[in-house]
Amino acid sequence: MRTLASLLAFAAAMAAQAPQDAPPTPLWNGVDLAGWHGQRHESPYKLAAMPAEARAKLRADDDATMRAHWRVENGELVNDGEGAYLTTDRDFGDAEFELEYKTVAKADSGIYLRGSPQVQIWDFTEAGGKWKLGADKGSGGLWNNEKHERFPPRLADKPFGEWNRLRIRQVGARTWVWLNGLATVDGAIMENYWDRKLPLPRTGPLQLQTHGGEIRFRNLTVRAIGADEANALLSVRAAAGFAPIFDGKGLDGWEGALDEYEVVEGTIRCRQGKGGNLYTLESFGDFVVRLLFRLPPGGNNGLAIRYPGSGDPAYAGIEVQVLDDTDPKYATIKEWQAHGSVYGLAPSVRGHLRPVGEWNFEEVTVRGSRITVELNGSVIVDADLKGKKSQLGDKHVGQDRTEGRFGFCGHGDPVAFRAVQVKRL
Repeated sequence: MRTLASLLAFAAAMAAQAPQDAPPTPLWNGVDLAGWHGQRHESPYKLAAMPAEARAKLRADDDATMRAHWRVENGELVNDGEGAYLTTDRDFGDAEFELEYKTVAKADSGIYLRGSPQVQIWDFTEAGGKWKLGADKGSGGLWNNEKHERFPPRLADKPFGEWNRLRIRQVGARTWVWLNGLATVDGAIMENYWDRKLPLPRTGPLQLQTHGGEIRFRNLTVRAIGADEANALLSVRAAAGFAPIFDGKGLDGWEGALDEYEVVEGTIRCRQGKGGNLYTLESFGDFVVRLLFRLPPGGNNGLAIRYPGSGDPAYAGIEVQVLDDTDPKYATIKEWQAHGSVYGLAPSVRGHLRPVGEWNFEEVTVRGSRITVELNGSVIVDADLKGKKSQLGDKHVGQDRTEGRFGFCGHGDPVAFRAVQVKRL
């Protein structure tokens, strides 16, 4: 186990090794509204379910109110406090946005990310009349959150009449916000306002919300965040307490199918055509494990949780699936077999894997009978297994185990793992 200082140095090194994959580019041309359209406060799920004709009519109506209430003036986007929200034609996934805004007393606004509300902008003064809603804490928070961080830790707004600068980073459902250089959100989960049972959509538009008073925007830019940078950012977030359990050089501290796995360029990789269970000598009760994994096409493996050291981990303990569930050969699998699912017990939300061949970040938290799986910044499983009926029948004897080994469940595919770290709870 490494010391905290060495772990933080390791985390910083990982972040340093992930260069920004793309430079910032203008999000607005500074001249007209090309590249943007109007869209009211509406669920993207409802919009997608609309007949094409009805959706086109709604879009035309919103574009009309956009043109009536938005204008370009001296290189600034200006809204009078009414009308549809200015919405990018493009959808964005992991990205970093920067912009400046200037507003007036009584105004209320925000930045919708992936079509979901919002990074809050509002009148922070007592005269604004919204202190009971939290306006005294200032702008820059995730006001629509219910379970996760909602308000800024400190006031960062500038006085009315001055320009404020927002920097927003979105990786999966995790959000970072800086207002005028001060951190107002630090990697918190942004909840899906439209369906809180689901993570934030993987992609969506950026929207400039307006109501209640004039607001001006300028100097809008966007920078795409690639997989390597995203994984590094997720890996270093809240790093205190984590310690590596794989040194990148050998399998000291592991037992089981040692001959079925190999260490290649700092990774643990299941040998092609081999399998079996590779697991730690140490046992863990409540813990968090973080790792990176890479799938080949159709790749299949699993994470053994609270494994007793013998038998099939999916039955003797519990297994979290590691699976390229995008491969056609898995088109008919059960929902509890998809990537990230607790095999036989709890289905995952699909659609958050990176393309095959790219490294994915995963964090699994096991606390009592509750297990949470976060994939690339989005929570895809959050389930209490206590009393849950197993699809595996009476053979599933490990569901209620409170301690055991952590490991990998090979199924003949060269699935690779690296940067494996554990924090005991």
